[in-house]
Amino acid sequence: MADPISSRLRSGATPTAPGAAESAGGRALPRWHYLAALAAGAANTLSFAPTPHGGWLEIAIFAFFYFWLTRTTGWKSAALTGWAFGFGNLVTGVWWLYVSMHFYGGMPAPLAGAALVLFSLYLGFYPALAAGIWSFCAGHANNGKAGDRPFSPTWHGAFAFASAWALGEWLRGTVFTGFPWLASGYAQVDGPLAGFAPIAGVYGVGWMLALVAALIVQAVTRAAQSGRSSASGKTNGVSGAPASLDTAKPAAGVAVSGGIAIALAAAGMALSFVTWTVPANAPLHVRLLQGNVKQDMKFEEAGVLQAIDEYQQMITAKPADLVVTPETAIPVLVQQVPDRFATAVRQFADSTGTAILFGAIGGTVTPDGRIVDYTNSLYGITPGSRELYRYDKHHLVPFGEFVPWGFRWFVNLMNIPLGDFARGTPVQQPFVVHNQPVAVDICYEDIFGEEIARSIRDSATPAGVLVNSTNLAWFGNTIALDQHLQIARMRSLETGRPMLRATNTGATAAIDARGRVIARLPTFTEGTLDVDVQGTSGFTPYVTSGNNTVLAVSLLLLAFGFAFGPGRRTQGKK
Repeated sequence: MADPISSRLRSGATPTAPGAAESAGGRALPRWHYLAALAAGAANTLSFAPTPHGGWLEIAIFAFFYFWLTRTTGWKSAALTGWAFGFGNLVTGVWWLYVSMHFYGGMPAPLAGAALVLFSLYLGFYPALAAGIWSFCAGHANNGKAGDRPFSPTWHGAFAFASAWALGEWLRGTVFTGFPWLASGYAQVDGPLAGFAPIAGVYGVGWMLALVAALIVQAVTRAAQSGRSSASGKTNGVSGAPASLDTAKPAAGVAVSGGIAIALAAAGMALSFVTWTVPANAPLHVRLLQGNVKQDMKFEEAGVLQAIDEYQQMITAKPADLVVTPETAIPVLVQQVPDRFATAVRQFADSTGTAILFGAIGGTVTPDGRIVDYTNSLYGITPGSRELYRYDKHHLVPFGEFVPWGFRWFVNLMNIPLGDFARGTPVQQPFVVHNQPVAVDICYEDIFGEEIARSIRDSATPAGVLVNSTNLAWFGNTIALDQHLQIARMRSLETGRPMLRATNTGATAAIDARGRVIARLPTFTEGTLDVDVQGTSGFTPYVTSGNNTVLAVSLLLLAFGFAFGPGRRTQGKK
């Protein structure tokens, strides 16, 4: 372990008596330290869509974040630094939730703003947890008892940071049904580390991002140490040979850590050219529909009738192998679909050979005629078949499709027709179009990469094409639309399969098996996207193992760092 970087009490910090730092968990930091972390988190939002190639910016911001963590000397200040960074990133990155609550939900602006802040504070807990875990498992400041000497970046610290960060993001995407939006790996879709997605998924890309950032800081820090050692030797009149010996080790550390960081980035770019899956079955000609139905009239009677008429015309406009509508494009129970729509669509499918997927509300009819177990569903019409394919959404949106226990009062503050939907099974049969199995998902189900991978891995007939049907009109013309498209591109990278997105207001798009957008409709316009898509077969490493790889590596490295890291070794010598 390199010698700790000496420091003086910083301006604005509170001095402590000898020994007080240990009991308090490290020296007090000035408030601007945490404000700087918050600002860095806010700046990291610029790494995500719609910023092009934001992955490079994200590496620089994460390098600063890791460097800032090394300025702390206790697990408490490290955790608070992580919390500030995470809050800054999330409150600026998901501010569009305010739009849904206030403009479409009718919640008073102060309450909607407060809800956004409280939610972001909760989400900030996971970066805080990651920073705290890193502090212990990296031997950071002798497990938080370092007096007034900050932590010097080490190999233990670099791998502990990568592992703790990945673990924290996985927990954020899992606990309380999960909210993995803005997971750090998404910004790398067009970045240098995208090639690791088919191997370890979005959390694995985040793991690699954190490692590269930490190695950069380690290289720069050791270069600074080498420069100071060299300057000190000259000042003290030390001969050239001893000074060279003193600086040889730091110089080697610069070359090794910096070289590995560059090699990992280069490997990520090189892996982007690796083909993990192969073309399967004939290409499909697909039409993706974007009705641009206004959200504030979607559930009014006039709006419902208008939407049904509009989508009937769009579906039957011209034939294709597959036509896909957005989520709940037909905003009624499937049992209540008007006869004119059902007849027109069925006749069109049979006469033209067009398969159709349309969104509607599902329900189960009881023997006494009641409808129960409402579902957010997609229904599929196959030409020449009277069987109606059905997919029921499995991963429901908290507060939107089910009300968490104890939060009914919160939902009642919004004028949105919400209810508790029933869940579909985790793995459902694909919709087969001309011998091509198509895996469908609804709304934000596609932000859960493990579930998409499982739907392919555990299916008796693995899908070759992914379809996402969604309605983001709840969030207006905000960055949510581009962010969701970026997330969908990550799913294509992870699975090696094309992704088709039919949305109400945008972003309706077609993504190839390499995660590239090959066609897209302008947002907030009514239109149809015609595109040819080639399905694939075969499993990427991520589809085979899911998140197990990154979790196993992270837990192993954290356990090793905690048991044998510099902090433990130092304690053992006492």
